[in-house]
Amino acid sequence: MLLGTCAMAVGLTVAAPSAGAQKLEQGVRSEHVLQLQEQLSDLGYFDAGMTGYYGSITKSAVREFQQAQGLSADGVAGPATLNRLNKKAKAEGETLRQLAKLIHGEARGESFEGQVAVGAVVLNRVHSDAFPSSISKVIFQKGQFTAVDDGQFNTKPTATSYKAARQALNGVDPTNGALYYYNPKIATSVWSKSRPTLLTIGQHDFTR
Repeated sequence: MLLGTCAMAVGLTVAAPSAGAQKLEQGVRSEHVLQLQEQLSDLGYFDAGMTGYYGSITKSAVREFQQAQGLSADGVAGPATLNRLNKKAKAEGETLRQLAKLIHGEARGESFEGQVAVGAVVLNRVHSDAFPSSISKVIFQKGQFTAVDDGQFNTKPTATSYKAARQALNGVDPTNGALYYYNPKIATSVWSKSRPTLLTIGQHDFTR
């Protein structure tokens, strides 16, 4: 393998709180940004990978949408912009669903912290130059996740898997930046075992 309760209750470190659905702007990382990107993509304003991070591309897409709608074009998704967007496009949540399915397939037997950790690895890869720059492309990159290769990805994710996915999207990372993980009891890859272990959560060793 290659890779309720609040976050504090399971010992997780939470990033600065997102602006939620009231105001989204550059620098914010959250599930709400992911929803925003999907809506903008459906409307033809966002032509990039879904990341959950409000960067310059997302800001430009928001500005274009605002200009087309006669709104103040500041690139900040405030209440007026979000309300207009919600009227124009329904958020399907496909990328969130994919992340929850991967977490379920890879770590459904792990603790909640362990499930968040798997989601965090995906997000860490998205923000690394060594991997694809979208959540979906990271998940489906050939040979990276056992659950995708053996079909476990197609099992129905639980509410806990969705909760863990949202935690990871909102910046929770119990791995402190890990890009890989493996189960040392069953792993056969010499390369995986040769990498320095950052920490162990449940059955998984996390590495960079």
